[in-house]
Amino acid sequence: MRTLLAIPVYNEEKYVPRVIALALQYADDILVVDDGSSDRTPQLIAHYPVDAIRHGVNRGYGRSLRDAFSIAACRGFDWVITMDCDEQHEPRLIPTFLAEARSDRYDVISGSRYLREADARDNPPPDRRAINAEITREINERLALNLTDSFCGFKAFRVSALARLRLSEDGYAFPMQFWVQAAAAELRITEIPVTLIYNDPTRTFGGPLNDAGQRLAHYRNVLHCELERCASRLPAAALSGVSAGCGCGTP
Repeated sequence: MRTLLAIPVYNEEKYVPRVIALALQYADDILVVDDGSSDRTPQLIAHYPVDAIRHGVNRGYGRSLRDAFSIAACRGFDWVITMDCDEQHEPRLIPTFLAEARSDRYDVISGSRYLREADARDNPPPDRRAINAEITREINERLALNLTDSFCGFKAFRVSALARLRLSEDGYAFPMQFWVQAAAAELRITEIPVTLIYNDPTRTFGGPLNDAGQRLAHYRNVLHCELERCASRLPAAALSGVSAGCGCGTP
């Protein structure tokens, strides 16, 4: 089983050395996707035996993930594990994802910071926890899933299963599109507990998404648009209350 560890980064000079050094203890093949960093992140990445691609400008978290998926497929990997570079995801848990992948029971193994509350080390900003809970509830109701954390970026994906999806979302709303398409494609999904860590609760999303109300509206808009697109492969109940022609512009 060949596995690629993909780490999206954007201005992470504070964390890059520690995160990559730890990740190399658990993964042989690492791809760092630099999303147009303007700090010393690119120079620091170059000190480590990892592959790296760089966006000339900031293109978004979702685009970084999609690029990692494409490279994993082109290079013949069986699985791709994604983790963030801000020390909110612990490399020591990579073997747990690998063990679940080897069981061959799932196509998506998603980390959850809320599956086992005792694992919490920090408290997330209240608006982030509230939006996560609201969107997760709606995803579960519409797609008949049983998620506890729809936004966690610490995941393992079966590469052949990703080939059945047509992902296009570039930004932070990527999970909304992903979960709808995963359900429509009948991918096998499970969650495993990961530690809840928030080292820097002051970090922002940038632009209008810094406003919690606009962020929630944007996430819901992308979710509803994707429900419309996948309507023919979803139960009618998934579309209940979704207005036709919702449009998918940013807030």
